Amino acid sequence: MASVWSGMDMPDLDLKRYERQTRLSGWGVETQQRLKGSRVFVAGAGGLGCPAALNLALAGVGHIRVCDFDTVEISNLNRQFLYTEQSIGTNKAKSAQEALFSLNPEIDVEPVSDEITAHNVDDLVADAEVVIDCLDNFRTRHVLNLCAVTKGIPMVHGAIWGLEGRVIFLHPPSTPCLACIFPKTPPQEKSPAVGAVSCAIGSVQALETIKYLTGVGSVSTGRMLLLDFSTMKFQELEVTEDPRCPVCGQLGTGTE
Repeated sequence: MASVWSGMDMPDLDLKRYERQTRLSGWGVETQQRLKGSRVFVAGAGGLGCPAALNLALAGVGHIRVCDFDTVEISNLNRQFLYTEQSIGTNKAKSAQEALFSLNPEIDVEPVSDEITAHNVDDLVADAEVVIDCLDNFRTRHVLNLCAVTKGIPMVHGAIWGLEGRVIFLHPPSTPCLACIFPKTPPQEKSPAVGAVSCAIGSVQALETIKYLTGVGSVSTGRMLLLDFSTMKFQELEVTEDPRCPVCGQLGTGTE
């Protein structure tokens, strides 16, 4: 499925596909090559996971593992744009793979249809360099957070509620972990969701991931981005490590 670049050579098709982004200062062919060799785990292929995975694929991230055990329902189609009515009843991860491969056949998209649990999360995340949290419940988010902290890899958290969304780049010990910010698991609720909001937040999660992988630009270390699309007011909330955090509290602190 995936093509392999040798040395510093890029196929003509890839040179044309990524030409506009390689014009960015600090990007170029070497950075695109690095992106091609990157591995990202996308947890959840719903309203956030669809735009996150899409933007990773379009940017040329070489290996994207999309994990979702759920199936497509008609109520998903107002925001989960990788699916169509013909996708209803199919596994989201597998349907997302087909859609992404049709957009960029030069990358490897691996569908995982397992539910993330404390027993399998380490194997599912495997050798990913970044975890993108596109989940809709904190029980599983905390499982994913513990895995990311244990493996020493960053997690890009995103969430929406109606016309509001948030994103933060988490990479202890330079930042807090998710358990520092949300030590308790809130009750499970089905959030109101508008497609444009989830698309925007998922896209920001992908951009934070791409910046980390390429070294181009800076990520939102220690800052939670709060985006209120009802008023178009965007804020930053400074967050700090909890030295008593049971997940990352023993790692020590650091600065970027």
